[in-house]
Amino acid sequence: MKKINNKKEFWFLVGTQDLYGKETISKVKKHAQIMVDEINKSGNLPFVIHFAGVAETADNITKVIKEVNYHDNVIGLITWMHTFSPAKMWIHGTKLLQKPLLHLVTQFNESIPWKTIDMDFMNLNQAAHGDREYGYINARLKIKHKVIVGYWKNPEVCRQIGEWMDVANAYNKSFDIRIARFGDNMRSVAVTDGDKIQAQIDFGWTVDYYPIADLVNYINSVTTKEIDALFDIYIKEYNSIYDKYDKNTWTKHVKEQAKIELGLRKFLKENKYDAFCTNFQTLSGLKQLPGLAVQRLMSDGYGFSAEGDWKTAGLNRLMKIMSSNKTTGFMEDYTYELEKNNEYILQAHMLEVDPTLTDKKPSIKVAPLGIGDKDDPARLVFDGKAGNAVVVSMIDLGKKFKLLINEVECFTPKEPAPKLPVARILWKVKPNFAEGVKKWIEIGGGHHTVVSLALNTQQIIDWATMVNLDYELIK
Repeated sequence: MKKINNKKEFWFLVGTQDLYGKETISKVKKHAQIMVDEINKSGNLPFVIHFAGVAETADNITKVIKEVNYHDNVIGLITWMHTFSPAKMWIHGTKLLQKPLLHLVTQFNESIPWKTIDMDFMNLNQAAHGDREYGYINARLKIKHKVIVGYWKNPEVCRQIGEWMDVANAYNKSFDIRIARFGDNMRSVAVTDGDKIQAQIDFGWTVDYYPIADLVNYINSVTTKEIDALFDIYIKEYNSIYDKYDKNTWTKHVKEQAKIELGLRKFLKENKYDAFCTNFQTLSGLKQLPGLAVQRLMSDGYGFSAEGDWKTAGLNRLMKIMSSNKTTGFMEDYTYELEKNNEYILQAHMLEVDPTLTDKKPSIKVAPLGIGDKDDPARLVFDGKAGNAVVVSMIDLGKKFKLLINEVECFTPKEPAPKLPVARILWKVKPNFAEGVKKWIEIGGGHHTVVSLALNTQQIIDWATMVNLDYELIK
């Protein structure tokens, strides 16, 4: 059963018309209220549905939709055509709607009552009629909305409503996503760049640049007392791997990550950013590339990407909102396993693999990085969990953005990798290795992605539809 967020809500507006008379309208209201109450009790919704009334006229519809737009706590509109609702009434109001729209195609009764059905019943229960009229006008207006079909008491229908609600919530919060870029994109890399102004127009993301010196000032303001307190938390929450390092040297390197984490947290909080990207080519004033520090911030829900890839950082934050930060994180394609009939991809990064992607207790490891020319950084190492997942990449093709979506099967490694000093995630590409990889490369998908074992493909498509974003699905 999902935990309900009572601070935000969706409004439920029912379509009918004033030709039916007061008795019929009274029944429509009664049926709608029962439906809303029962769907709210289903245990499948992350947010409450509020019955916003019955729409009998164009003025009714426009008034309710203006209120949906106005109230910040209302994050979407659900409509149901109980009877036949002439769709010209919906034109003005629907054109004004600025929040996600779901058309629930259902009816109050599950089955046709053949023994008692008469014309009164037919006139009252005209959802099949009203749905098509309403669907036509939304198509004519080119409304990017969601349609869910099925009996409203069916748990699967309620589950779909709940999943769409998570996407709608992320859509609304997307306009508050603020991404801090510490340094620019990695030199000579193409796919990580993009049009920041267009991203703000399309998705609502604010993307700001900061020289690394601004972050270093925050890091250098951290006190020894703060570092020691955070280090104690590290020791309690994670296993410790010393390897070739004596305990004092290991501690020194780990505490440097604690210092970076505290400085990063202060910077992001004070400047109101919920996503960020770093670049190993821009480390002046830092003793280590942020590793453990970044991993812990991601585990708390911050969006992140490396090498100045602000698009993936924003996408990461968006998908973390959508998934309530469950098993969702930044990832990078590293190396292939090409054994026949056992092909898969090793996913990792230099340091920054998201701890939400494991169900095991991570270990802190200090090891040379081999890139960036800095001290040996501390990082969390672990193996990823198994399960079906969706992998998403955002690319800028010059005139517009595009999403690539691939369904994959994650699995937990069986072979140890004692010399690999980073966390590893393994997955098999669908529909198969050759077709999936070939299609990804032909389209131009990036090496940076966001993977989620908590979200499904349809939710990503729903968001892309909401923001009118082109996408390509590989499955």
